[in-house]
Amino acid sequence: MYQPTIDPKSKFSARWSLGDVLLPLAIIAFIFIIVQTARNFTGTYESGYVVNLSLSVLPNYALQTLVRMLAAYLFSLVFSLLYAYVAYRSTLWSKVLIPLLDILQSIPVLSFLPAVVLALVSLFPGQRLGIEIASILLIFTGMTWNMTFSFYQSLSSIPKELIEASQVYRLGAWQRFWTLELPSGVVGLVWNSVMSVAGGWFFLMQTESFTLSNRDFTLPGLGSFLKAAADTGDNLAIFSGLAVLIGIITIIDYFVWRPLIAWAEKFKNETVEAAQVPESRVLDFLRRSPTMRIISDRLFMPIAEVVNHSFSHKAPSSLINQHKKTSQWITWFNWLLVGLAGFMVLSGTSSAIALLSSMPLSAWRQVAIGALFTAIRVFIVLIISLIITVPIGVAIGRNPKLAQFLQPIVQIAASVPATALFPILLLYLGNMAGGLDIGAVILMTLGSMWYILFNVIAGAQAIPSELFEAARVYKLSPLQRWKTLILPGIFPYLVTGIITAVGGAWNASIAGEYVKFQGRVLTATGLGSTITQASDVGDFPLLLASTIVMSLLVVTTNRLVWRPLYRLAQVKYQLVV
Repeated sequence: MYQPTIDPKSKFSARWSLGDVLLPLAIIAFIFIIVQTARNFTGTYESGYVVNLSLSVLPNYALQTLVRMLAAYLFSLVFSLLYAYVAYRSTLWSKVLIPLLDILQSIPVLSFLPAVVLALVSLFPGQRLGIEIASILLIFTGMTWNMTFSFYQSLSSIPKELIEASQVYRLGAWQRFWTLELPSGVVGLVWNSVMSVAGGWFFLMQTESFTLSNRDFTLPGLGSFLKAAADTGDNLAIFSGLAVLIGIITIIDYFVWRPLIAWAEKFKNETVEAAQVPESRVLDFLRRSPTMRIISDRLFMPIAEVVNHSFSHKAPSSLINQHKKTSQWITWFNWLLVGLAGFMVLSGTSSAIALLSSMPLSAWRQVAIGALFTAIRVFIVLIISLIITVPIGVAIGRNPKLAQFLQPIVQIAASVPATALFPILLLYLGNMAGGLDIGAVILMTLGSMWYILFNVIAGAQAIPSELFEAARVYKLSPLQRWKTLILPGIFPYLVTGIITAVGGAWNASIAGEYVKFQGRVLTATGLGSTITQASDVGDFPLLLASTIVMSLLVVTTNRLVWRPLYRLAQVKYQLVV
């Protein structure tokens, strides 16, 4: 029989697929689109900009929104890694940064508005770039706190045995971070990135179109498109904008989040291989792709070798001397920063007192009553969120096949701005007694429950598979399994989710308690509506007082309730290997 000969070169080339040819082109096209879209961020700002509700502008608006979201996420990721790592490695700074993080995540997005917008408008007078940076920073404030809390919790939960092993092997700071500390937080960081981006989508309408001192600031984008469509009651534009948004979220889920979730599986701390693991066709393609192998061999590997050589190939004596000098500089730098922070706090406090002294007693009474009503709503929202999300999150986290089906649905549901659907909801609640009060609870639940859900999913995934094998061997009942394994296993993640969810509920009250609908303004008594009204009319003393009260309530709750539970999770429910 005739046996055709096979050229080795042709055999190698046969491994290349059409996707390998299109991959470099897709990367180049993506970069080109980002650069071209970013060019729109410069130029003169049109203060009277009117959003075009024509469907033909949706692709352009969507691209501009994607650039803002990408910039805000990258900024959030870098900030989260640095902030959490400094708080984890420095006992001195942890006493400052963690309470400060409580305060920052409790400040509503609209309360950042005056300082951010006015500063950037002054820095770039008449330029669109200042408003663009302000919008990105506002999206950043809706993203970063959840990721920072998650990474800090992961670092604090590293088993002591692994830390001792890194000390025995004399790993440097960079080697320890790269081989132990960063991998320990990958699973939680990926899932909380999904949640953080979803939070960015949730507040998109408020960050692309906002009012300050009766002056409108509107940027072309998907959020401003949805807000304009909701204000005018254009249902076709609303559903078209939501369809584009859902399409974008679905594409991002398939090409970004699913591969990352499947890739993060290898960082789980377990000795028994899981029976089922998350899968991603995109990740499988990238792992087999000759194109990605070439990029890795020619670009990433050399960079990694240079970094490792710079941080690890030094004589022990030079490392010791460098460590001593670095410690001295860090000590002086810490005290310098503490001094500057103290000076800023004192000067800011004096200015705040002067501003608050002009408030009448009736305004303080409005703030106190609003705080009481919003606190009741937050408590109701937390109970509803726990009942809904804990069983669903555990089911998704422990069943990869179910996660493959439900995770995209959950992400889409979390990412769709409930504020865009709120006007439609009000049509049904408008004829009910206490319509907006019920609607505010629903909107606050939709704005906060996802923080708990995604943290529970990450916590359930982080439980080693061998513990479930042991539970099956000992024939534990479902109730015993929940009591002795699942709840203790997810407890640290659950507390992290609750902390961020409570802050998210307070933030969501801003959108839920004050709504502009079909030419009318609907309000519910609460601190959120007080903040929104104060921002609209430029009542800065009332805005400051409301923000301070909201922050104090969130921080006090965290200090007295959630932080003790957080320490309990670190001490009693830490994973031991």
